[in-house]
Amino acid sequence: MLHRYRGLIFSICRRYGQRGIEVDDLLQDVAVALWRNREKLLDLPKVQQAALIWKMGRNTVIDSLRREKKTDKLPDDYEKIDEDRSLLRELHERIALLDEPDRTIVNLQLEGYNYEEIGERVGITVKNVSVRLVRIKEKLRKSMEL
Repeated sequence: MLHRYRGLIFSICRRYGQRGIEVDDLLQDVAVALWRNREKLLDLPKVQQAALIWKMGRNTVIDSLRREKKTDKLPDDYEKIDEDRSLLRELHERIALLDEPDRTIVNLQLEGYNYEEIGERVGITVKNVSVRLVRIKEKLRKSMEL
């Protein structure tokens, strides 16, 4: 299972980790969390496995990073970076408010999966993935303008 979903797991860890060693530590934490829940995961169909692995991996990474205290110095252009991050944070918050199938589709696209792979994981056609992504993006665009 770890081998099958290694790309998904690595992309989650890489998104939240900043240094190579930190990413490796996060990968190890996620692997341990998945091992602890292996019986639950193995009983699910592959599409549901991917969604649950995504959720468990993300939660494990966030928990690991919260436990770690960071005392890095702020960069000189912190205000600009903070502004960019706040927009990105707002977008991720809006994505988190989407219904489950839409949220999964968006997250898989953000991870770099193509329409065919997304369709296989979610259980819909490639055309349906395309149509849903257009509608989801429009919904997000409108919600960000308000």
